[in-house]
Parts: sequence; C-alpha cells; structure tokens
Amino acid sequence: MTGKSNTRSKISGICLLIMSIFLLSSTSLNANNQPQDEAHHEEVSTATLSVTEDAHNADKPVDIAAIAFEHILDAHSWHFWGEGHDAVAMPLPIIIYSSTNGLKVFSSAKFEHGHASYENYSLVDEKIVSSDPNESIYDFSITKNVAQLLLSAIVLLLVFTSMAKAYKTQGVISAPKGKQSFLEPLVVFVRDDLAKNNIGSTSDKYVPYLLTVFFMILINNVFGLIPISANLTGNIAFTLVLSVVTFIVTNINGNKHYWSHIFLPHAPKAIWPILIPIEVFGILTKPFALMIRLFANITAGHIIIISLVGLIFIFKSIYIAPVAVAFSLFIDILEVLVAFLQAYIFTMLTALFIGSAVADPNEDGAHTSDDDKVTAGH
Repeated sequence: MTGKSNTRSKISGICLLIMSIFLLSSTSLNANNQPQDEAHHEEVSTATLSVTEDAHNADKPVDIAAIAFEHILDAHSWHFWGEGHDAVAMPLPIIIYSSTNGLKVFSSAKFEHGHASYENYSLVDEKIVSSDPNESIYDFSITKNVAQLLLSAIVLLLVFTSMAKAYKTQGVISAPKGKQSFLEPLVVFVRDDLAKNNIGSTSDKYVPYLLTVFFMILINNVFGLIPISANLTGNIAFTLVLSVVTFIVTNINGNKHYWSHIFLPHAPKAIWPILIPIEVFGILTKPFALMIRLFANITAGHIIIISLVGLIFIFKSIYIAPVAVAFSLFIDILEVLVAFLQAYIFTMLTALFIGSAVADPNEDGAHTSDDDKVTAGH
C-alpha cells in the first residue's frame, strides 16, 4: 500500500507541476493585456506595419538554415507554426535568479519573441540578458526541451504504472494485450539480450536503469519526429547528462579487476607510464562517444529533412517539389528506424561498459577485458 501511495503521490505531484506551468504561462500572458484604447491604436499601427513588412518580404528568400536551427535548438517558448504576427506559440515560464533582484518568475510572452524587454531583461538568441552589466543571471526557466522532458516522463509513468496495475490484477497467466503486447517484448529484450548477455549474473541490479535509458531515449526520439515537437535527444545537454550518469554508474560499481586493469595493467612496468594515461583517457572517451553518437544521429536526420523540404521554397519549381517530398518521406521513414536503433545502441553500449566494470574473471562466461567485450557485442 505504501508503494502504491508513493507512486500516486509522484504522479500527482508531476501533474500538478505541469498544470502550474501552464497556469503560470496563461496568467502571465493575460496580465500583459493593455487597456482597450491603447490596444486599438497599437492594432492600427501594427496592421499598417504588417502590410508594409509583407510587401517588403514578399520576394525575400526563405532562410532554411534559420528554420532548421529553430527546430533543433532549445527555446523559451514553444513555437508551433506561422511567422511574425500570425505565429502560433505557447509561452513558457521564465524562472531566473538575479544577483541584484533575486528570484523572478514571469511568462516568456513578455519578451514578444525577442522583440521587447521586460524589467530590464531581454531575450537575445534565446539567452536572457540584463541591461545592467554588473548583474549576474542564473536561468532555471522551463524551456521547450524541459517541457518535453516532463511530458515524456509523465507519459512513461502513466503507461508503465497502468501496465503494472494490469499485471497485478490479471496476473501473467494469459498472453499480453494492448500496450502490454507491444512493450513487454521490449522489456524482455532489454533484460535478457542487453543486460544479461553483457553484464552477467548481476544484471538484475542494472535492469531498471537500462530500461529507463532505453524508453526515455525511444519516446523522445519518436516525439522528435513530430514537426511541432522539441528536439530533446538532439540536444547535447540531454545526451551529456545521460552519458555522465552512465559514467558514474559504471565507475562506482567497478570491481578490483576493473581498476587493476587500468592502474596495474598486465604489461611490463616500463611501459606503465604510457598505458595508464591511455586507460584513464579511455574511461572518459566511452561516455563522450555515447553523448556524440546520439546527438549527431538525431540532429543530422532532422536537418536533412528540413533541408529537403526547404528545396521547394528555394527553387520554387513544380519539378523540385515531388522529388523533395519523396526524399523527405524516405528520410522520415528512415528516422523511425533510427529512433529505435539509437535507443538500442545507447542501451547496449551502456550495458557493455557496466559489464566490463563488474565482470569477474573467475565467473564462467565472464569477459576479462574491454576488447573481448566489444568483440562479443559485435
């Protein structure tokens, strides 16, 4: 009962946090409304300016690079579609701590997409800056990537808690149904093929972490394929955190054989000054490779798709459109495969690194070196 109560409390707390975020955004946005007379005058001025801008930008070429980077980079508001005054976007909470003004919480709508300042703060290239050069700012805002991270966490919690409840009430005497029939093979695959094969007899200890990594990457890879969503797994900060956690889990659980292989290599002592720095450097290159691989693959796919679609607007030809759409569709389908593949690769390599750190040379089937592990993995 205590476990069920704690689970419900966690889910309720996360849902309350998300509701507070949207409530804060809506309240701040409504607080920014102006008196009716001022709004009327500004509406007339804005309409005039809009007509002038439209006439001026009619023949302006489309900046595909700007559109691509807008999609793959983080932002303080969630832009859905449209440009300028016709843009549809959801403001997100700005949470900053100032060395002179303390904690400040308001909506990103105050910045009007970077065209206005608020209380001496401005948004320049999605970075909050102060007009006071002596003021230090620490940004804890709920950005688009953070919002999607919270959303994906809530989705995973709801899905897996409902599955756990179904197993608890129905048992495992019948074949899985619904979402269970899709997710159960993935769970078994991570547990048996990735964890047990690469870690060994102690794999059950690390299965929860491997499952979390696998499904967190997978769901955000899939979300990233939606045009209006955030590119979370293509953000190097996200992949950095995942790789650092893997680095910590691997080295904290490393046994004496793992550390002796690094600091007491089985080689003539004369070459230890060369081998030991190489082994220590290898400890750092493993999480670095995890970070770059996931970041580069996901980001590259998004840029290619946006660039192919952008060819239609660059050439403005009916002959280019079918070719661009066909190639974009092909890459998009390929990205669905990559979404699963990258989740698998990251999880498999994580299990491989953990296995090399906890392997016991005296255990049957245990691998005695990283090279043997890599060979077995391939």
